Amino acid sequence: MAKSSLKSAALMEQMKAHLSTDAGKDIVKKVNLVYQLNIAPKKIGFNEEIYVVDLKKGEVTQGPYEGGKPDATFSFTDDDFIKISSGKMNPQIAFMRGAIKIKGSMSAATKFTPDIFPKPSKM
Repeated sequence: MAKSSLKSAALMEQMKAHLSTDAGKDIVKKVNLVYQLNIAPKKIGFNEEIYVVDLKKGEVTQGPYEGGKPDATFSFTDDDFIKISSGKMNPQIAFMRGAIKIKGSMSAATKFTPDIFPKPSKM
């Protein structure tokens, strides 16, 4: 993966390792959806880095999704993504406040919860 200035990049690396574990494989079976994450350093829509969390194949890749359309695409800032993935910010509240923008299936989006992320070891 390209060198990133985002705090989220480290989380994506952890996620990649997490998906190869038994716990990660259970998440893949349970969720079975593809998410594209557009993560911006400061302001949604600017200088975003794009990651795909493929919970059908159990992969995390950098760059836009190429297998058609992701089930849901999220846009957020680096800080908000870290808060959401660590469980410090409720995704529904973040969405209502405009801290997350979502395109695609809302039912797929609701399965995108802090539970799918590895528990932060040292962040």
